[in-house]
Amino acid sequence: MAIFLRFILIAAITSSTLLACNALFINNPSSQNTPLESTPLPSIRSVATKDIEPERLPDAPYLQTPQEVVLKMLEMAKVGKDDLVYDLGSGDGRIVITAAQKFGAKAVGIEIDPELIRESDRASKPAIAKTPEIRDRIKFIKQDLFKTDLRDATVITLYLSAQANQRISSEIIPKLKSGTRIVSLEYGLADLAPSQTEKNKVGDREYIVYLYILD
Repeated sequence: MAIFLRFILIAAITSSTLLACNALFINNPSSQNTPLESTPLPSIRSVATKDIEPERLPDAPYLQTPQEVVLKMLEMAKVGKDDLVYDLGSGDGRIVITAAQKFGAKAVGIEIDPELIRESDRASKPAIAKTPEIRDRIKFIKQDLFKTDLRDATVITLYLSAQANQRISSEIIPKLKSGTRIVSLEYGLADLAPSQTEKNKVGDREYIVYLYILD
């Protein structure tokens, strides 16, 4: 008899426990299945504009131009205070800074890589501290060089690639005004004969500079 009563007691306790658990499951919304499409996405950290990757890859790998060659390029173009120089693929900004600091020109650097734009800004600070008058003569713009309006340029400098120069010849040169001087390092411009070519040796390497003056 005692065993039978114990069995009845255990069955009653088990039944009560199951009923209680079932009630909790029904009354607790978090325990029910939620459709996947109604689940909110986690918040995403907003990205600063300066850290957004460029819309496409650069037109040429970044290679620093030795300062001696920078001076040669600007001298060949006879850059002066009345010139507006555009450096296409301006890298760390050295051509732009030198054109303003040493030749008195206004100069704009066009660069698609945001990190190189930041490097240009860093490089310009000591130059401006040394020659404050260039502050209003230099500018760096993050932009696709093939989308840049260059109609006001009097001098354009390049250190790109053979493929990029091919596009320069077909897409940019037809839009430039007569008399514009183009200085290209290492790579010539397709279908155009240079007005002047010079070799400049720095250390163990020889650099070729091409000057073009548009008709």
